[in-house]
Amino acid sequence: MEITLSHRGDYAVRAVLDLSAHYGMGLRKAREIAEAMRIPKNFLSLILADLVREGILDATAGRSGGYVLTRPPQEISLLQIVEIADGEIALKQCLLRGIPCGSDGYCAAHDEWAAAQGALTRRLATTNFATLAAANARLLGTRAAAGVGAPAEGVDQPAPSPTTPSRRQSARTSTSRVVARS
Repeated sequence: MEITLSHRGDYAVRAVLDLSAHYGMGLRKAREIAEAMRIPKNFLSLILADLVREGILDATAGRSGGYVLTRPPQEISLLQIVEIADGEIALKQCLLRGIPCGSDGYCAAHDEWAAAQGALTRRLATTNFATLAAANARLLGTRAAAGVGAPAEGVDQPAPSPTTPSRRQSARTSTSRVVARS
């Protein structure tokens, strides 16, 4: 079994996390989001378009344009962003029979699995991006205090080693989508 997000889901969460960290600071360019969160620019533009279409973001075109959240980060749940990017979190395949869930009644594991799925969905629904942005800032600050590097616009920059130039590392948030494999 694997609990993961698709690349689209991962990048959507990262983009909203970046915009949440910059909430109230004006428009943020796609290039800035892509660089800060290590998201491929071409893929990011598709994700940002989905988030605009779903009412999570406003976009302003032009040289001085960019993206901004349509409402405060505390009003945007992790579940909303995951489901916009990856679709509904739902058990689609029977755990025991390998057929679409519920197409031929339910298996012995169905109720327990549905309860676990419900708990995951409730947790994602009550987790908001203000909380995630604050947690991310604490994590970046903790890493900087430990000598790992100073935070720079939502990205941890490790201290350069004598043999390797410093690289930006993503500030990544893990969330879950249940994918069951028999």
